[in-house]
Amino acid sequence: MAERRNKLTGKQKAAILMIALGTDVSATVFKHLTEQEIEELTLEISNARKIDPDLKRQIIDEFFQTALAQEYISQGGIGYAKQILEKALGPDQAKHIIQRLTTTLQVRPFDFMRKSDPQQILNFIQNEHPQIIALVLCYLEAQQAASVLSALPEESQADIAKRIAQMDRTSPEVIAQVERVLEKKISSSSVNQDYTQTGGITSIVSVLNGVDRTTERNILDHLEKHDSDLAEEIKKRMFVFEDIIVLDDRAVQRVIRESENEDLILAMRTASDEVKDLLFHNMSERMAASFKEEMEYMGPVRLHDVEEAQTRIVNTIRKLEDAGEIVIARGQGDDVIV
Repeated sequence: MAERRNKLTGKQKAAILMIALGTDVSATVFKHLTEQEIEELTLEISNARKIDPDLKRQIIDEFFQTALAQEYISQGGIGYAKQILEKALGPDQAKHIIQRLTTTLQVRPFDFMRKSDPQQILNFIQNEHPQIIALVLCYLEAQQAASVLSALPEESQADIAKRIAQMDRTSPEVIAQVERVLEKKISSSSVNQDYTQTGGITSIVSVLNGVDRTTERNILDHLEKHDSDLAEEIKKRMFVFEDIIVLDDRAVQRVIRESENEDLILAMRTASDEVKDLLFHNMSERMAASFKEEMEYMGPVRLHDVEEAQTRIVNTIRKLEDAGEIVIARGQGDDVIV
């Protein structure tokens, strides 16, 4: 029976587990899956025929052990999980569970840091080399990294932001060495065995979207002086057209007034229903009706033209924010709307 279980794919095991758990529990699980995952799992369930009760029990037991191991890892890392499982199940079975889990579970570096308060993290890393600080911030949650970056001295913020933006891949040996140093200050850690995509424009944009406006301006002002292309690329990605939903009605109305009608119509061509509804809500009935009619009869347009129109509107939003005429709600600081 164990041999048969080992020949099953992960999807087949998941299907058997869903059948064993029943419709109510399975329906709850499905709410957390993507459409593709639901389709694939549904197909496996439909293909499942009579399932041996012993096989069903083994699948449930395997799932329970894996879930338990994952919980142990989240509490204290792989070493801690291995130690607990060895005591409970013996070294061979513990090794098998950990190996099976780590093939599917990406244990990110500096996991122990993500469980710490941003102020604690700041205390531990503020005297480290800027490249080490940048590396650590890449692996923190965006809001954590934003809090730490905001609290660093102004003269080092832009340098660290630039290092994050220009970081590409970091070897596991370097990550492991940094972790070993920092874990002595905080706790044990786990090391990713693969070369990991670290930092980059997307990473620093996520961080800057969470800092207060003063910190953001300080960093971008410094970057514009020393690397204008990088600063421009970051600014392009920091606020996209779909982010207009974070503006209040008064700000949206101001953006509509300051934008060309042609740009608004083009920009809404690929916009989500939520964005369209927000814009129509803040137009006069006559203007909204006119826009809807024109959009209905509009012929094919180039995606490039739509993106350029959206960029012009985003630039208008940023100019209005810089002038203090609208406020973009951010994660913290004096930019939070009250």
